[in-house]
Amino acid sequence: MFVTIITDCIDANAFGRQMTRAASLFGFPPVPVAINPEFELPSDIEASGHLIDMIDASRGQNGIILVNKAPRSGGAKKWPNGTPFGYFWYQNTLIVSSIDGYALSLIKKFNLTSIINVFDIPTVSEFVKAEGLLDEYDANYLVNTQFRSFEFLPRVAKWVYDKHSIPTTSLNISEISNCPNSVFFADNFGNLKTTILPGEIDFQNGKIIEFTNLGPITCYNRLKDLPNNTLGLIIGSSGLKERRFLEIMYQGGSAKSHLKLNIGDELKLKN
Repeated sequence: MFVTIITDCIDANAFGRQMTRAASLFGFPPVPVAINPEFELPSDIEASGHLIDMIDASRGQNGIILVNKAPRSGGAKKWPNGTPFGYFWYQNTLIVSSIDGYALSLIKKFNLTSIINVFDIPTVSEFVKAEGLLDEYDANYLVNTQFRSFEFLPRVAKWVYDKHSIPTTSLNISEISNCPNSVFFADNFGNLKTTILPGEIDFQNGKIIEFTNLGPITCYNRLKDLPNNTLGLIIGSSGLKERRFLEIMYQGGSAKSHLKLNIGDELKLKN
């Protein structure tokens, strides 16, 4: 079994508390995936891309992936205490995630589930209190805590994984926002992982793709085929099974620095 946590709560205190709480529940240290917490970046797109990659890495095996990333302003304020969490299964892997913003948008794009089971925390609090899964203080504290990814998320994942009948409502995946064509991550070499799949641009070696905000970029089968000091579109390693995301690379340097792009920046394809 494995547990992976994708989170934007990455200061030393919050990070340590999340890892310790998960380890205390599951009996072994989780695998942490830190995402950018900056308010000005739509880093729920980053979380969405990481989620696909973690599903790919775990190959549907027995385990849990937790995702804590949602908008902290705007649409998130429509919820009584922040965006809700929900869950679904991919083969034998339980995914429990915040549901607002783009966190599950690539799950929708890959059609990995049709329904998200959404938790109402006050309802769950009453249930676990009645079932004796938490004492009255801890159950009540779930409702008003400011750190729900610490107090609620790993606990509810453990309860669902252990087959407790936690009450939920159903949300159709069609209600999740569509993910824009954008950058979801820049790796340590400055390669830009995008949310675009090869089939969406009819990827072919040597084909020139026109972007209204980037100009023309040529498709190459492999990085080794990309000439020096040249941008190229390559089918990268991120994605799931035969569906791998395109990456923008710059031979001999950083595509991120060359294009001055960041997480969430839109990639506008010319019609």
